[in-house]
Amino acid sequence: MKAIVPAALAASLAGTAFAQSNVTVFGVVDLAVTRGSGSISNQTGLTSGQLAASRLAFKGTEDLGNGLKAGFWLEAGINADTGTGQSTNTNNQTTGFVKNGGFTFNRRSHLSLGGNWGEIRLGRDFVPQYWNIAHYDPLDLSGVGTSQVLNSSIGGPTLVRASNSISYLYGHGFNAAAIGYGPGGFSGSGFQFQAMGYLGENPSGSATSKDGNGYGLRALYSTGNFTVSGATGRTRYAAGDTRQSNVGASYNLGVVELMGMYEWDRNGPLKARGWLAGGRVPVGVGSIRVAYSRYDSDAAGSPTAKKWAVGYVHPLSKRTALYTTFAHVSNDGPSASALNGAVTAPGKSSNGFDLGIKHSF
Repeated sequence: MKAIVPAALAASLAGTAFAQSNVTVFGVVDLAVTRGSGSISNQTGLTSGQLAASRLAFKGTEDLGNGLKAGFWLEAGINADTGTGQSTNTNNQTTGFVKNGGFTFNRRSHLSLGGNWGEIRLGRDFVPQYWNIAHYDPLDLSGVGTSQVLNSSIGGPTLVRASNSISYLYGHGFNAAAIGYGPGGFSGSGFQFQAMGYLGENPSGSATSKDGNGYGLRALYSTGNFTVSGATGRTRYAAGDTRQSNVGASYNLGVVELMGMYEWDRNGPLKARGWLAGGRVPVGVGSIRVAYSRYDSDAAGSPTAKKWAVGYVHPLSKRTALYTTFAHVSNDGPSASALNGAVTAPGKSSNGFDLGIKHSF
């Protein structure tokens, strides 16, 4: 349940004499008993975020008048099973990973200014092309059933998020009251667009001065029940750029929501491609979720990973749900993808199972 902090307190927290229209504290605590088995070793554990990532977040807006609003979003990933924080990346490069287990706003940390013309967003955020992997996965890229397009990706440090970014977002019917809230600050039918540029912030005059610089673009069209979108992005590195492009679509028939996506990636000379097909079927108050995903590259031996996943979510209320998921991944060539902490040999398979509860607040 979202808690609204009174305007006077919000102003005090912000250190300014101007009252914000609202500040909201929200998040998720998600824990599951998990099991993974592989040809080399198995693992059983209590794991965080198998249906939705555990997190603590703050967001707010200020009405500046004349249809203009300012907003912020600070979101920290939490390992709910241990109470530790999660890693972040400061410069979109392998040298920028911060892995101290402390509290970081690793998921999102940005400031926005928007109106009916759209939104300008500054800070750390999801890259546009990530949203096609996320939105067209029936299992929401969480837990043992997470799309193999993400799990096996060669996308590098900016596969999911980028720091030091500047974005412009626009959608049909864009409302300034929605700035910062969601992948594009908007939802519903019509045309939507996002463009992002980001910086590695390296000193000039060296071969690696542009490492971590990049961009992402995404366009989407929705009628409400039918959605189609495409995205592309590139991050520069002296050792070889990473490139990521994908397309996806979904169609809600009422009795089932079908979805799928296709991706093609490049990391230096290495090329890869992947795809997913699946759907969600309403069953009473809950839903069954099914997906098949595959990812392969042209590396030596043609490593390929293929995954089946099926799960069920049963809401106990608007904020609390029970869930379970089973997945099986098979590997070809040197691929050795394994599930839930298990270890499997190249070319062998792995099974995984989640049984958990999620609570949103």
